[in-house]
Amino acid sequence: MRKLILFIMLCTNGIIWSQNEISLSLEEAISYALEHNRNAKNASRDIEAAEKQQWETIAIGLPQINAGISYQNNIKQQVSLIPAEFFGGNPGEFEEVIFGTKQNAQGFASLNQLIFNGSYIVGLQASRVFLEISKFAKEKTDLEVRQAVIKTYGNVLVSEESIRILENNKEVLEKNVNETQKIYDNGLAELEALEQLQITLQSIESSLNKAYRFNEITKKMLNVVIGLEINEIVVLSDKLEDLTFKKRNNTIGVDQENLDNNIDLKIAENNKASKELLVKLEKSNALPILNAYLNGSYSGFSNDFSFLERGQNWYGASVVGVNLSIPIFSSLGRSAATQRAKINYEKAKDDYIEIEQNLILQLETVKNEYQFAIEDLDIKKKSLALAERIESKNQTKFFEGVGSSFDLRQAQTQLYNAQSELLQAMLSVINKKTELETVLNNINN
Repeated sequence: MRKLILFIMLCTNGIIWSQNEISLSLEEAISYALEHNRNAKNASRDIEAAEKQQWETIAIGLPQINAGISYQNNIKQQVSLIPAEFFGGNPGEFEEVIFGTKQNAQGFASLNQLIFNGSYIVGLQASRVFLEISKFAKEKTDLEVRQAVIKTYGNVLVSEESIRILENNKEVLEKNVNETQKIYDNGLAELEALEQLQITLQSIESSLNKAYRFNEITKKMLNVVIGLEINEIVVLSDKLEDLTFKKRNNTIGVDQENLDNNIDLKIAENNKASKELLVKLEKSNALPILNAYLNGSYSGFSNDFSFLERGQNWYGASVVGVNLSIPIFSSLGRSAATQRAKINYEKAKDDYIEIEQNLILQLETVKNEYQFAIEDLDIKKKSLALAERIESKNQTKFFEGVGSSFDLRQAQTQLYNAQSELLQAMLSVINKKTELETVLNNINN
């Protein structure tokens, strides 16, 4: 039943979860990670804890009721000496007297109400700021998780595309080696030509083995980032070319230089507000504190334990009152604390300006890097097309006997480098656009 419920939930979210593998698009991976990534879950828990702490602060100013029961058994009662002449005795002599009963019990209740406390008022404001801090921390965590998912998802796509290209290159090279072997066996080619192709084939096989291992690692990294078990089998439904095209052509946010939504700036603003509240808190310590209380009790006395019997006498008492505490002189301690809080507030204001200036610079840097990544992608596409034509021409010349094996190997190496550079350029476009979205807190692109 539990597995059935889990299956229904996952299908509802658009995630295809078969018996052996999970199929995820990029958006599905992000959605899953925001719910199951361990850092994201802890950030949500921090918000819940902040909400509880806010109520703790509010409750301080609400009525506080306490009750209790006490029981006392005087195993050996204290003896008091009374002048004997009180009882008709001789002056200068004393009589031994025991006051009270051997046992007593009491039930009591108290009601306390805070009427005025400046620190409490500031504390209410601070609790709201603290809740905002937790919400901003959650927002920042979600942005970081989203960025990590996109980066890792892209790495998996690149590794898979690398494997596909290398397998294709290996297949072509194996045919070339087999054809050259036959030509060599017929005495129409030199041994060096065959060896050159074999060296290239061995290099491709080595790169392919490395790509296989890297692909396994990146898939496990993706599982960890999105919150799956590390050995779960995940199939990516998005294609590298489609994802690159989306990030390449979606330029929303590139010209938007408004940093008001930047999470680091929000956190800095919140930090400034919290430091200002600390100044108010230190100032409020010089204000009076007024409390009201109502206490009531019932006491019973007996030499034997008869407190549960119907005939036991109980004596009630009650009192109502107020307490007013007025700070008068602290040897300038409160003044020093206030000045220290003001210094920290001034530091927070400068920190805000510093972060704002750095973010402006960061935005310009990321914008330039994104534009360069787009331009570099276009160049790498053209370079690959040229490398393919050059390799094709050299392969034709080689098998027609008018080209050298060295030229063919050089053209093949140039082609493989162009293929790898294009994949990295595609990944760079994805990552740089994601960085730009993160800086602007514009995640709907």
